[in-house]
Amino acid sequence: MTDKRLLPEWDTPEKEAGRPRWQTLATETVFKTPWIAVEKHNTIAPTGHRSPYGLIRFQARAVGVLPLHADGTVTLVGQMRYPFNAYSWEMPEGGVPFDEAALEGAKRELAEETGLKAENWREILNFDMSNSVSTEVATCFLAWGLSAGETAPDETELFESVRIPFKDVLNAVISGAIRDSLTVVTVLRVFHMAATGELPEELGRLIR
Repeated sequence: MTDKRLLPEWDTPEKEAGRPRWQTLATETVFKTPWIAVEKHNTIAPTGHRSPYGLIRFQARAVGVLPLHADGTVTLVGQMRYPFNAYSWEMPEGGVPFDEAALEGAKRELAEETGLKAENWREILNFDMSNSVSTEVATCFLAWGLSAGETAPDETELFESVRIPFKDVLNAVISGAIRDSLTVVTVLRVFHMAATGELPEELGRLIR
């Protein structure tokens, strides 16, 4: 049953219930790691036509944290990402098991990658990462009231860290210099929240 809270105002539960759905005839796992499983599906599309489908099933939720300092700067981390073998500047982020609260995982990722701890947290966005081929979902947070500590990266992670003004991060997102999806949507959402008064005034002044 569809959660009514997820439907936009122009849609209705009745419309959702009446729409044709995908049907799964058979599923085969062709590759699996602790992070993902690649599955081959035989399906019938909503149009009634048979269709082979490749699905990437993620074993964890993606979380991202935008750490906002009292001077209006944001801490970003840089690392070499394997799929494009390209360097990426992004906010602290990672994977959190589904049986762990997203907030607890986000706190851990922030500490591991930057050494920062935050007094204040706000969940700002939940979204599907790539709903045409994967089950990956994401939860993103804004964190402030920051204090410094020690980093603890994984053995495969090599990070750089920078603090730059939020407006510069926003410009990098808009120009395409920052391409990481979690960072892009979070920065734009936080800017929108500041512009519409959804954030405390002291935070809005740092962002606008």
